[in-house]
Amino acid sequence: MSYPLKFRLHVLGVREREDLTLLATALRFAVGISTLTRWVKDPHPRPSGPRRGKIDMEALARDIEDYPDAYQFERAKRFGVCQKAIWQALKRMGVTYKKSLTASKGERRQTAFLPAKD
Repeated sequence: MSYPLKFRLHVLGVREREDLTLLATALRFAVGISTLTRWVKDPHPRPSGPRRGKIDMEALARDIEDYPDAYQFERAKRFGVCQKAIWQALKRMGVTYKKSLTASKGERRQTAFLPAKD
């Protein structure tokens, strides 16, 4: 929860009028020094809430059809986002990746653990 603009301006006004240091102001109003430093630069609160998604979900669905075995980091590079953004979008779409044992590496691993035949 952020502090209202009215409170921020009040704190900064008291600091100016009484010529207080950041530490003294922080102790008096029970706020952090880094918070006060940020308020001195710009007292207006930053907007909060859900971020806008940069990923077009239809384009991601087409990408999944075109490249079904692509890694998330590869998709992230194509879409210009981080891997976690791809992971979250895939999760929202209900897409999961389970590697099958029929893949070439999986077959080698599977046969390596089978007991020898007599």
